[in-house]
Amino acid sequence: MKKKNWLLVGILAIVTFLLGLLANSIMNRSHEAEFIAKGGNNLEDQECRNELYKEFYPRQYDSWEATADTTFRSKYMSSRADDMLAQRPEMVILWAGYAFSKDYTSPRGHMHAIEDVTRTLRTGAPSETTHSPQPGTCWTCKSPDVPRLMKKVGLEEYYSAPWDKWGSEIVNPIGCATCHNTKTMKLEVHQPALAEAFARQGKDINKATHQEMRSLVCAQCHVEYYFKGDKKYLTFPWDKGKTVEDMEKYYDESGWTDYVHKLSRTPILKAQHPDFEISQFGIHGQRGVSCADCHMPYKTDGAVKFTDHQISSPLRNVTASCQTCHRQSEEELKKNVYDRQDAVVSLRNRLEKQLAKDHFKAKFLWDNGATEEQMKPILALLRKSQWRWDYITASHGSAFHAPVEAMRVLSDGMNFAMQAETDMDNLTNKLNIKTAFVMPDISTKAKAQKEIGLDMPKEEAAKKEFLKTIVPKWLEEARKEGRLVTQK
Repeated sequence: MKKKNWLLVGILAIVTFLLGLLANSIMNRSHEAEFIAKGGNNLEDQECRNELYKEFYPRQYDSWEATADTTFRSKYMSSRADDMLAQRPEMVILWAGYAFSKDYTSPRGHMHAIEDVTRTLRTGAPSETTHSPQPGTCWTCKSPDVPRLMKKVGLEEYYSAPWDKWGSEIVNPIGCATCHNTKTMKLEVHQPALAEAFARQGKDINKATHQEMRSLVCAQCHVEYYFKGDKKYLTFPWDKGKTVEDMEKYYDESGWTDYVHKLSRTPILKAQHPDFEISQFGIHGQRGVSCADCHMPYKTDGAVKFTDHQISSPLRNVTASCQTCHRQSEEELKKNVYDRQDAVVSLRNRLEKQLAKDHFKAKFLWDNGATEEQMKPILALLRKSQWRWDYITASHGSAFHAPVEAMRVLSDGMNFAMQAETDMDNLTNKLNIKTAFVMPDISTKAKAQKEIGLDMPKEEAAKKEFLKTIVPKWLEEARKEGRLVTQK
């Protein structure tokens, strides 16, 4: 009888505990519902200062703040701003004539967005008398200050102004107002380029479901784009579709070229980071899995469930990101990812080396009297090949998001590159060039940059002076105008 009593007491204790959890959850949800019903918070519309959100959304804020962490490393990528040109100096050659040949690092978390775009050599070294070579459009994906500024000055002025004009206006890194309505926290698209791309396809982005929005707010930035016309108007080249061939056709028909290669004179298409497009060709995208499902998995704090805003690789937290759907062990799931990455990276690296050689061979032909008519079909092959290499390379997650598509695109790129080399060898024989082609030594970043004529000590010294003198003035002005809570 006593055992039964103790058993009853135990059951009652468990039930009481569970009811307490339920009541706590209901109270929390009721509090959240009441909070939203009253207007959500007391923040201004398009409030860009991320620190002000902490009072109202502490869990989300604390996890977002953790994007400052740079300790994560997987097999092929890290969050430490590794010097990728030092690791793969062939890329210096592929980007000869373009700012990426000066500086290209692995991406860091959202907390570093402003710092990274400011310090990179790609934005140049503006001074009191000299503007940046880049347009204001380069700020677009770096800050919630951007939609506010667009509204303040208008799209055309924002896009076409030199990059450094907005240095004291854009000071808060990617944060809450980048993806959310300030008052309700509803997911919202704030970048006109994405809405405009949808509209040109006869679609209304405002009719997207919540699950679709969990990817579309990422697609504001993690996409292929270009700066159209003299006004540098941010545009997504989706009018003909989202495959690599569709976008290539769009660019070819519009006569677009990002830059002319310094060695081969090839009119190059520079890919940005088509993560969203490529992910749609993978099994997760096809099954309706959103970006946030894997990169921002749900967490719990007591009875409260919330989204982890430490946006990063799913491999940082396999349990939350992968094992909610997959029952395999963490070790097996990681092996699955790395097996696919191994195959894609191996082909990418071979294409990278082939293209570097092709650009030098094209220069060799130019130097030995080849004509524009003779070189035109060869340059067309190089353009097609490098576009495919860059399209996969620029999307850091392509080997996982859509490994079959990534291999298809790279394989086509390799075919074009090898055909270009064959045609160049035939042209060399036709021109009866007696001098043998010699591939230069580009075994290091420094050697490769010297080979394309870059004066890196001068570039680095100018940037250092800019960071020391101009940037502090930007921050001081932003603080005086109330655009910063704390110094960044």
